[in-house]
Amino acid sequence: MGPTDNPKDALVSQLVEAIREISGLPECRNASKTMCGNLVRRVKLLSPLFEELKDSDEELGDEEVRGLESLRVALASAKVLLLSVNEGSKLFQAIHRENIAAKFQQVTEQIEEALSQIPYDKLDISEEIREQIQLVHAQFKRAKESMDPPDLQLEMDLTIAQKEKDPDPAILKRLSEKLQLRTINDLKKESLAFHEMVISSGGVPGDRFEKMAYLLRKIKDCIAMESPVADGSEGEKAMIKHRSPIIPDDFRCPISLELMKDPVIVSTGQTYERSCIQKWLDAGHKTCPKTQQTLLHTALTPNYVLKSLIALWCESNGVELPKKQGSCRNRKSGSSGSDCDRAAIDALREKLANGNSEQQRAAAGELRLLAKRNADNRVCIAEAGTIPLLVELLSSTDSRTQEHAVTALLNLSINDANKGTIVNAGAIPDIVDVLKNGSVEARENAAATLFSLSVVDENKVAIGAAGAIPALIDLLCQGTPRGKKDAATAIFNLSIYQGNKVRAVRAGIVAPLMRLLKDAGGGMVDESLAILAILASHQEGKIAIGQAEPIPVLVEVIRTGSPRNRENAAAVLWSLCTGDAQYLKMAGDLGAEEALKELSENGTDRAKRKAGSILDLLQKIDVVAEP
Repeated sequence: MGPTDNPKDALVSQLVEAIREISGLPECRNASKTMCGNLVRRVKLLSPLFEELKDSDEELGDEEVRGLESLRVALASAKVLLLSVNEGSKLFQAIHRENIAAKFQQVTEQIEEALSQIPYDKLDISEEIREQIQLVHAQFKRAKESMDPPDLQLEMDLTIAQKEKDPDPAILKRLSEKLQLRTINDLKKESLAFHEMVISSGGVPGDRFEKMAYLLRKIKDCIAMESPVADGSEGEKAMIKHRSPIIPDDFRCPISLELMKDPVIVSTGQTYERSCIQKWLDAGHKTCPKTQQTLLHTALTPNYVLKSLIALWCESNGVELPKKQGSCRNRKSGSSGSDCDRAAIDALREKLANGNSEQQRAAAGELRLLAKRNADNRVCIAEAGTIPLLVELLSSTDSRTQEHAVTALLNLSINDANKGTIVNAGAIPDIVDVLKNGSVEARENAAATLFSLSVVDENKVAIGAAGAIPALIDLLCQGTPRGKKDAATAIFNLSIYQGNKVRAVRAGIVAPLMRLLKDAGGGMVDESLAILAILASHQEGKIAIGQAEPIPVLVEVIRTGSPRNRENAAAVLWSLCTGDAQYLKMAGDLGAEEALKELSENGTDRAKRKAGSILDLLQKIDVVAEP
């Protein structure tokens, strides 16, 4: 007779399996760790009873079956609770720890009640096992009568972190450790768990949802900012290369808290990631998850403006643009939505390759617009092999064709994979040529393209070697306001590479930067200071800046500028004053000490360090000057 042919054997086998599954669950890594561990440990101790019953040939009476069936139901409840705690949002459980603790208490009582119904004296088990089970039963009875003490530090940290606008980083760090949210991977899992919780539960009430979402963002930012940054150019390079940039809150989906790749607007005006809100709607919800307002309709409107801003932010911060699911390779041409029209793109490629000059100009213009429209198009256009053909058109004698080609490449370069294709097609020298000789718009877009390509470190070297920096400086001096901005951002990014600092200084960049810095109404003060701060970390840059009589304007910025400009001005002043008493004395004579003291108390962290260092130097020079 097989084990499933006998009701007793089937029940005992189910109990053995339930204990095995609970014992095999992964260790809990969140605020419920102690409660999970205690419950699993006690359940494991029941295993010998059922292993022995499994080997017994005696039948079970009705009373024994009822008791064991109650225990089977209780263990099933325990498994469901343990799984939900193990896989659920750690942050949610920490905030609702009392509710979670009550559920553990309920399950503990259920198991204890079932154990008290089992008539052990009627079971065919050894005296040793009977004694062990009585001890386990006593443990469950004690656990039923006493709850685990609260974690007061955790509760205090959670309360403060939810109430304060900018919680102390030490509190966020403690929460990160306590909740086991230590790595980017931990945070991704937490975001998914949080997302699933909101979808399945019908939404957390608005205020609580907002607080939890805010707190998770703050912990994410704390983890992203953890990498230490040394002063000087190598430290700044490490910062840009290795440190995860903080995602602006407006770019995160309120449900998943991740960077949005396909933002859409619902009828309440709130924006969500398409897949997240669609899942919410598919689950039957009729409200806006963030505001809890009833949706007037379920239509989703693409948020093109926000999508473009996210693309620009990704480009500026060296972040790979989020890709939508699937690839255009398996899409049919002419499909709806933002899927690319491969047949149309192939036709445009044919015109680029074999058309007359008018057809080439029109095709380049069309590709320029398509590449600007969405991420799918950028992938499809590149896969169709158009990039080398657009690079060839950079040398066109027709200014409009050239303009279309460089702008199409700019739009295509938003995609990280396309950056490599563009550079491998030999585009950099031709883009630099457009930067030198093209129309006003073509020059601006050439500068923006070089900036986009320079996000990749090795491209910084190639762009500098191709002679881009003198041409960018010329645009910085002579361009339109937009052209100056494009030139400045490209120069800044290129100057992260040490060799390009020298190129920029020798090409005469310091003088125009000082002019722009002194022209408060010109709108280029931020960019000028950012570039000066990065050049000042190189000896040649420091000498050139020092010769431009910068001290008065730097002191004025430290006194009255924006937080970021005060930080950069202090960094430049620190570089100049280190090892040069002349600049130090000049700064002191201009009343820098008072402004630096204020900055050392209220500036950004880096500004505080720089201001403190300069104040130390000023104090030393005062000591030397005393008779």
